[in-house]
Amino acid sequence: MFGLICGAKTSHDLKGKAFTMSNCRTRIARRTVLKAIGTAGAAVGFPHFVRSQVLAAAGRAGANDKLTFAHIGVGGMGRGHLSDMVSRMKRGEVNIAAVCDVDEERLGRASEMAGKQADVYRDYRYILERKDIDAVVIATPDHWHALQTVHAAECGKHVYVEKPACCTIEEGKAMIAAAKKAKIAVQVGSQGRSQPEAYLAHRYLVNGNIGHIDRVDCYHYPTPVDDKPVPDTDPPAELDYDLWLGPMRWRPYNAHCCHGTFRWMMESGGGQIRDRGAHVMSCAMWWMGADGTGPVSVEATGTAPAKGMWDAAVDMKVTYTFKNPDWILTWNQHENAMPAAEERKGGEAKIERPGYGAVYRGDKGTFTHWGGDGGTWAERQAREWKPPAGAQEVYRSPGHKEDWFEGIKTGKKTIMNIEAAVGVSNLCVLGNLAFLLGRKIEWDQAKMEIVNDEQARRMMGRPQRYPYHL
Repeated sequence: MFGLICGAKTSHDLKGKAFTMSNCRTRIARRTVLKAIGTAGAAVGFPHFVRSQVLAAAGRAGANDKLTFAHIGVGGMGRGHLSDMVSRMKRGEVNIAAVCDVDEERLGRASEMAGKQADVYRDYRYILERKDIDAVVIATPDHWHALQTVHAAECGKHVYVEKPACCTIEEGKAMIAAAKKAKIAVQVGSQGRSQPEAYLAHRYLVNGNIGHIDRVDCYHYPTPVDDKPVPDTDPPAELDYDLWLGPMRWRPYNAHCCHGTFRWMMESGGGQIRDRGAHVMSCAMWWMGADGTGPVSVEATGTAPAKGMWDAAVDMKVTYTFKNPDWILTWNQHENAMPAAEERKGGEAKIERPGYGAVYRGDKGTFTHWGGDGGTWAERQAREWKPPAGAQEVYRSPGHKEDWFEGIKTGKKTIMNIEAAVGVSNLCVLGNLAFLLGRKIEWDQAKMEIVNDEQARRMMGRPQRYPYHL
């Protein structure tokens, strides 16, 4: 068993305190860390302290001007992010000062991966009060994204946070406001925008190769069904379940609603539209030059699951109507939705995930891409197109994290900045609300509010459980 002690307090000791981070220095006491790594039935514990002179801190450079990072959430995507950062650390590019997770087994594995210089925490608030940490990588479940991003911003940390940015409209507003006030660089993990073939697709489309585009149809297969429900149980010993729930209302632990499967619950995930929709529609908004805009109306139909804990729509169609300029965006979630993948020649990147993507429809033709996240594959016509003299160029991301690093160091807006990411998350949220309510929703983008429907307006936010609230 992997044990963790944060000074004289544990995460439970903080539950009675206000959870705002407006003055994190006074709300979080200084910590000392005892790190114990369990190996083959034996635990070896030793104290470890990070010498501040070797780490970069806000407002000053550390050794070799390296940025210093902490990782919050190290299972699933979080483990992938940590592995990537460890590779960068071994090349001498960055420092990793801390890892954090509410699951001690995951935390133990992450500690071994990160190295002896990285402190370990169950509660992310201890990380945020450290002055030697420049930025955090947040890969916790969706319901934590907004809260942790806002708190990190209030403590002056730059943020890379996994998609979708937020679970509610009100959370998104809070994230934008906090990032703007703190003047931090935020990158949201819709990394499809930074893929090599995404650049080719973007350049191809903006140069009018399929003419004026008035419709983009996004496709994905259905949300899974919990067809073999299991009863509620006590949480596993290694999991701090109260801290895992965080801002969500209390509910008994169920193995089908935690660690990955939270995605299929409306409250903690929202189904495929919020999972992969945050990727595919991110590409659409970027390539259409629609960041900062929003639909005027949203309509949705679909099928709710008939059994089990998971309550996100199984199949679903959502139509978003945009004005000035006028175009339609659709989300089509059903079996065999995506057009078949093109044949790739020898030596070309294989389309590894052909089950989702989008078709762009212009008055001179169509264009298809597959994927939209860590794999984005463009149709051959875009890959082989040779720009003529005078062709319009578009931004070519050096890589999703590299783009974020540049934003941290120069203040340049990141490719998937918080305003753009909240815009995409709002599409996902509005689609689910239109499905739940069974009627059209009208949207005011300037105010970022639902209009002319008081019941729908009340669903723009939700109560957050004390003390885990904005």
